[in-house]
Amino acid sequence: MKHILLFLFFIFSINRISAQESWGGGVDGEQLHFGFTFQNVASEFKILRLAEWKGPFIDPFNGLPMINSKMVSLASPLTQGFGLGFVSDYRLGDNANLRFTPAMVFSDRIINYEFENPAFNIQRTVHATLMDLPVGIKLKSDRRRNFRAYMITGAKYSIDITSKRKTDDVALSPDAKFLKNNKNTLWYEAGFGFDVYFEFFKMSPEIKFAQSFKSVLKDNDRLDNPYIAPLDRLFVRSFQFSLYFE
Repeated sequence: MKHILLFLFFIFSINRISAQESWGGGVDGEQLHFGFTFQNVASEFKILRLAEWKGPFIDPFNGLPMINSKMVSLASPLTQGFGLGFVSDYRLGDNANLRFTPAMVFSDRIINYEFENPAFNIQRTVHATLMDLPVGIKLKSDRRRNFRAYMITGAKYSIDITSKRKTDDVALSPDAKFLKNNKNTLWYEAGFGFDVYFEFFKMSPEIKFAQSFKSVLKDNDRLDNPYIAPLDRLFVRSFQFSLYFE
């Protein structure tokens, strides 16, 4: 009787392991599958200053300083945002997938301007509502029961769908001007994550870093904008934590 119980327990264990190894709803075996994602996005500017970034900068129309104090600091803190998106995943092989993960991302970017006279200290914010269009290659390890690790690399194209609202500052005084960014941005990105398999789906936590290929600074009115005048180039970079459900 004891041996029969041990045998039944062994058969039950084998069946349970086999069942769990098929968890995930068979998503890995499909040539093309879909899903959705939630994202937490932390963004900042990478600032490259001009040699004479401290100023003061002269208004070309009246010959007077636009802000009557020299600058002592330019800094861009990380700001939090979020995104919602979809997943299209095409299977290239057992260990590689092509992924297209469009998302709507709400993310601000900030520069803090500090002057010798603290009365002029100010923060300039670029409010961005982005349509992100990323394409990446996902390189996966072999599956171990209900877990596998992966790396991902690729590029994305972003369109700021609210940019026109933030550029009309012609009638404003120099100290009220906006910090302007280009509407369209091309990024490179790379990251890593884990596929965790549940009975009918898989969930993938992922961490990814992205940075714009080129400067996003819109500087065609540099001469009369004291917040653009000290900047040579301005790159955007972000740190993104995502949860994918497929």
